[in-house]
Amino acid sequence: AGLLAATSARWPELRSGPRQLLLYLSLADLLSAAAYFYGALRDFGGPAWDCVAQGALSTFANTSSFFWTLAVALYLYLTLVRARPAGPALLALCHALSWGIPLGITVAAVALKKIGYDASEVSVGWCWINIEAEDRVLWMLLAGKLWEILAYLMLPIFYFLIRKHINRAHAALSEYRPILSSTPAFQPRTSIADRKLILIPVIFILLRIWSTIRFVLTLCGSSAVQNPVLVVLHVSPKVLKLGLFMVGERGCRGA
Repeated sequence: AGLLAATSARWPELRSGPRQLLLYLSLADLLSAAAYFYGALRDFGGPAWDCVAQGALSTFANTSSFFWTLAVALYLYLTLVRARPAGPALLALCHALSWGIPLGITVAAVALKKIGYDASEVSVGWCWINIEAEDRVLWMLLAGKLWEILAYLMLPIFYFLIRKHINRAHAALSEYRPILSSTPAFQPRTSIADRKLILIPVIFILLRIWSTIRFVLTLCGSSAVQNPVLVVLHVSPKVLKLGLFMVGERGCRGA
């Protein structure tokens, strides 16, 4: 987040739409990582005021991260596939949705006392939705899991459409410029961009799916939710998403 902010301040010409979205995504991930770090360091053993504060911050930041992740994919889809210039209105809409909805959910959860100690049933040492709340499943969905599952579905669709569009553009270009399509430099660039657009949603899902699996196991009442392998996979660094989308943006522009 600091690197993106510094480069944006130092070089105004780098303040492109995708880089602005990546900056806000990285800020959300930074807040999320800080909240999780405090929760894991504190290792809550029961209800506490800072348990609620940490749970509220992680809920807001993590949910916002999902929205910004989808915003990056939507931006690339609109600008590359639909050829629609993304102006200030789109960025304002992204802000309203990616900050506003998570904030509304978090304020409602805190006001209704839904955030609290969860006995690490779905988390790994930090606080989230109060495990004793009768409607905890509903709030677990609203406070992250629903948007996580939505990202699993939407990201592959967006990047598949982008990849399909780029491949069509390359095919059309090669019909009119056969010499270019046969050059050694052209084909590697095409294949590299193609691989990046496949890897982005795949790696995102591989990094995130373990928390969803533990959520499903919790709903089923399975003791496998505390499996050490699943717990370790659950705490895999979430901030890797930022690097993945930076790679994706370069791949699309390079194509």
